[in-house]
Amino acid sequence: MPSRTHLLIVLPLIGVITACSAVYAQLPTQHPAREYSLLWWNVENLFDTIDDPQTDDDEFTPQGKKQWTSRKLAVKYLRLSHVIKLASINLNNGSYPDIIALAEVENRHVVKTLLSFLPGHEYEIVHHDSEDPRGIDISLAYNRSSVSVISSRAFRVELEQLRTRDILLYELSLGPHPLYLLLNHWPSRSFSKAWSEPSRTEAARTLRSVIDSLRTIDPYHDIIVAGDFNDEPHNKSISEVLGSVTEKQPVLRACKSKLYNLWAETDAPGSYYYRNTWNRLDQILVSCGLLDSSGIMLHRNPFTCFSPEHIRNPANGSPLPAWKGGRYLGGYSDHFPLILRIATE
Repeated sequence: MPSRTHLLIVLPLIGVITACSAVYAQLPTQHPAREYSLLWWNVENLFDTIDDPQTDDDEFTPQGKKQWTSRKLAVKYLRLSHVIKLASINLNNGSYPDIIALAEVENRHVVKTLLSFLPGHEYEIVHHDSEDPRGIDISLAYNRSSVSVISSRAFRVELEQLRTRDILLYELSLGPHPLYLLLNHWPSRSFSKAWSEPSRTEAARTLRSVIDSLRTIDPYHDIIVAGDFNDEPHNKSISEVLGSVTEKQPVLRACKSKLYNLWAETDAPGSYYYRNTWNRLDQILVSCGLLDSSGIMLHRNPFTCFSPEHIRNPANGSPLPAWKGGRYLGGYSDHFPLILRIATE
């Protein structure tokens, strides 16, 4: 994708609503009012076992550093699918999430295989291969009987020193109601937070430009922003650049500049645990359009950091990962999934 400046994002994006870059479905003519759920999860290195010569995935092969075999991959599929099933039973009356958004997946094939472990699912996949050197991407699965994907588009985060994942925009419809979903996996805190912070600030500026473009069309658009931001809610990239807050009234008063951070809806300490500290790096933010009582709105219990006991470390409650450093543990993921529940009128 050619380079873009932030000033140039606005005009091309306005056209995405009427002349979209990729068209998947027509708006359904009618749908009953209902509840919907979205699951966001950084699934920690969901790689296949085959070496991709275009990416640095050598360690995730049978001969590689991690000795990544078909057996270990099968365990990974079983672990991840088990958590999705459990979340469906506990939080969604046994129904799978309408939307599943996954980070750290290598390709469309591993997502398709993971979904095959969910009997009776009706998911379609929208996958985008990014510029990430390791080949880890974001992938979207949606229930074709409840959600339509009208278009998708990727926005490059222009960085001088590294390549990172694109920011992905999906135009969806929930029955007659349009919804815009933005998925993110920002640069990590490798080496140090201070060294890597400018990269995440640039990602935030790119994301903010896309959101502002949508707001130019309609300041009351229903927008959901989800991702592993590798920054906390109070960090500059989230609180200042994106305008994320943990109270609803400031968002309702400033629809064009604020987003509501769903971590305000829970006392859970975080979704990620590092060096004896809980982190809220995974976040879901919503625009003012979801805070009213028309169109698409937040469910009465909208947000969960899903952490059932058996996927937690009994010593400190942290996620049970597949890997600890270079040691294979055979766990689930080093992140807990987040679940957002919304409803239509």
